[in-house]
Amino acid sequence: MRLTGWLGVLALAALAGCERDDGDGPLWVPPVAPVPLTTVSGGSPFTQGCDQQATNGTLYVGSEVEPFLAINPGNTENRIAVWQQDRWSSGGARGLLAGVSFDGGDTWSQRAVPFSRCTGGSLLDGGDYARATDPWVSFGPTGIAYFMAMTITGSRSAMRVARSLDGGDTWQAPITLIDDDGPRFNDKNSLTADPTDAAYAYAVWDRLDSATNRGPTYFARTVDGGATWEAARAIYDPGTDAQTIGNVIAVLPDGTVLNLFTELPSLGGAFLKVIRSADKGATWSAPVQIGQMLSVGVRDPVTQVPVRGGDIIASFAVGPGDEVWAAWQDSRYSAPGQGVVDGVVLAHSDNGGLNWDTPVLVSPNDAQAFTPAVHVAADGTVGVSYYDFRDEDRRDQYLLTGHWLALSSDGTAFDERRISGPFDLAIAPNALGLFLGDYTGLASDAFNFVPLFAQTKASLDDRTDLYTVTLPILTLAKSAGRRYAARRAPAPELTPEWSALVRANVERSRKHFYERPQPRPPRHVPPP
Repeated sequence: MRLTGWLGVLALAALAGCERDDGDGPLWVPPVAPVPLTTVSGGSPFTQGCDQQATNGTLYVGSEVEPFLAINPGNTENRIAVWQQDRWSSGGARGLLAGVSFDGGDTWSQRAVPFSRCTGGSLLDGGDYARATDPWVSFGPTGIAYFMAMTITGSRSAMRVARSLDGGDTWQAPITLIDDDGPRFNDKNSLTADPTDAAYAYAVWDRLDSATNRGPTYFARTVDGGATWEAARAIYDPGTDAQTIGNVIAVLPDGTVLNLFTELPSLGGAFLKVIRSADKGATWSAPVQIGQMLSVGVRDPVTQVPVRGGDIIASFAVGPGDEVWAAWQDSRYSAPGQGVVDGVVLAHSDNGGLNWDTPVLVSPNDAQAFTPAVHVAADGTVGVSYYDFRDEDRRDQYLLTGHWLALSSDGTAFDERRISGPFDLAIAPNALGLFLGDYTGLASDAFNFVPLFAQTKASLDDRTDLYTVTLPILTLAKSAGRRYAARRAPAPELTPEWSALVRANVERSRKHFYERPQPRPPRHVPPP
């Protein structure tokens, strides 16, 4: 019998399996992508031992993970991608790279910024760090680009920002916003250039203090287009035995600055909140709670190896007027019952984050879905990208994974497209779980959505690459895909068992650095 459509593609790809064997059978060869993809990353440019720390964990040479993307608002042909290069199992990567395109993403060239030793950092320029992580990039309205990174060596951690005045072709020496050692640890940064005022850009992160058992949100801003930065300071403190994580800033069209974050309180759990500033970050409001985050985590259903994604962090975007959107992982909509499977949910505010609607389910309710990104195009179209396991089949040895983009004009009716996959997530770098990144990139120009994401390849020596594609909004709206009305569930009724799963996942997810590497059990093929 002839197999057609995706079943045929899957069968042919399985028959074309690579001869190389890692002990669990042949490697998965991905089928031709449903849309033409452009490869952004290349092989590792680093020399062996460049980080001077070659024993603490497993080094995945050639792996590119955790990408982010920015498009120049003054020249949409100019795009910058940033990512982790050569991920360590025990935290961070050997370095961060930037990819730059001046032809709308058709071709890319790599740039190294001296955040860590492998990218040229040294004691002379303040860049003597063994590892770097959490790459983030943002364009201001006049084309100034900012590249933010967290850099680490042992217990020492710093937040650093580099600036480019030529669209990412060259980068100035990074400026250090904060540098701590001992009981204080800086984590999970992001940076947003103010689209309403080229003089301002805002950096946020959480600063953990083991001496006081507090983890407030820290903030720094530039008021001169990145030439200098004001001293870092706390703008929200959740109290003793509590912390924030996943801080990310968005700016409303009227200039109001919003900071979204996950609060991990002393009593356990995770709660999504937002604070507002009407004076460019000088002062901040009390937090508004969006809702409880009820992720139970994602796992390979055969081996039970965890997948490390955006379990306790959210993606944030603003639209026209006072429209604000937040997307995250949550198990309240899962089948066959609440608390079973993580899906991707989307919440909406129509008054600048002061009040929020009940979140709706974007992904299918019977497939584990993870690591969402939300972005709003200029015409108000909302896009949500994510990974999920709808292709996964427990009868085979591959953890088949796809990447998807769902579009909506109102947050209630969606039109979903496959961007890539299926690919075998089981060969991804393992950093406290199979790891493509805690977040991924999604941007737009006037007429197109542009995702940037990592996926695995059929090679244990070069496990991942980064891909992008330009997707015309009008074409997407007219093409065939899964069309559906988003579902709102009743208020979650937390059972003790569900609460325990949420708490356990929070504890697992907050351990970001210097984790003990996890072995990869084989995926077994049950007998016919």
